[in-house]
Amino acid sequence: MRLLFTVDPEIEVPPKTYGGIERIVDALVRHLQAAGHEIALIARPGSECPADRVFPWRGLISQSTPDTVINTWTLSKAVRSFRPHVIHSFARLAYLTPHLRGRIPIIMSYQRYPTMRTIRMALRLARPGVVTFTGCSEYIARRGRPAGGEWHGIPNFTDTEALQFNPSVPADAPLVFLSRVETIKGADWAIEMARRTGRRLIIAGNHATSGEEGAYWSDRIAPCIGRDGIEYVGPVDDVQKNALLRQALAMVVPIQWDEPFGIVFAESLACGTPVISCPRGALPEIVRPGIDGFLVQSIEEGCAAVERVGALDRAACRRRAEECFSPRAVVAQYLALYERVRTRLGTA
Repeated sequence: MRLLFTVDPEIEVPPKTYGGIERIVDALVRHLQAAGHEIALIARPGSECPADRVFPWRGLISQSTPDTVINTWTLSKAVRSFRPHVIHSFARLAYLTPHLRGRIPIIMSYQRYPTMRTIRMALRLARPGVVTFTGCSEYIARRGRPAGGEWHGIPNFTDTEALQFNPSVPADAPLVFLSRVETIKGADWAIEMARRTGRRLIIAGNHATSGEEGAYWSDRIAPCIGRDGIEYVGPVDDVQKNALLRQALAMVVPIQWDEPFGIVFAESLACGTPVISCPRGALPEIVRPGIDGFLVQSIEEGCAAVERVGALDRAACRRRAEECFSPRAVVAQYLALYERVRTRLGTA
């Protein structure tokens, strides 16, 4: 198949630093190419993704009306040149407007909460069956379904081959908090769980220095660093992340918001490290309580989970990652969807 991918114009593919969606698309391109498909990508200038063809966006601001007009033209030009069998967009739905009445199947993927008004408008304009929607979790797909259209929950994935499985850790292994250190990620809960259970806690991730989140860091987190076994190591790269997760008794990120997916949870499982979090957003789709970790609704429940987590089978965590959140598993779901929408429109 010839597959055309689009991402928002702000960040290169692959990203230099932050950029979860861009990292996912880069990996999708590489795995689909390895399976023999021809791939084109429309992305920010300077992107180094090894797609067969790369078309640069000319407008670099998603929310700019003039840039939206320019990028709609750029996408149309790429379609005429590449002639894809499927367009798979992780960018703005507005860029696809000229193709909604066409016969090329469109997959529109959401990594965050869908904009209902935009979806309803697109469906009014579209030829029946042309547009299919995916969410990065069933949770996001459920959020989109009231707007109409066909929705599928297809999870994000992590590089399970690069993440090294560790079948066992010492009884005194530390807990790890790996995420941005902000209110919605629950770092203060993780600290209190570690204190009450007498466990070391390693905190890794960026933090704000101003505003409400800067105050959260300076008032709630910083005073705890260096005391009671609480350690802060700052942001970590992929190699450091691998080492950090492999040595942990559990990853404790007790989220205080409805997480659309959360790749770090799949990364933890890939290392064999159970997850302790909260039953918010997509977490119930990732963690099976009592098997891959625990989902708790209070600090007290979190402490009980810490006491029990050492008895979980780390090999089961690894199998969960391989079966549900590996590139192989997720790319297979996308390929099946591409074939389905092509058959529906009679273009297969």
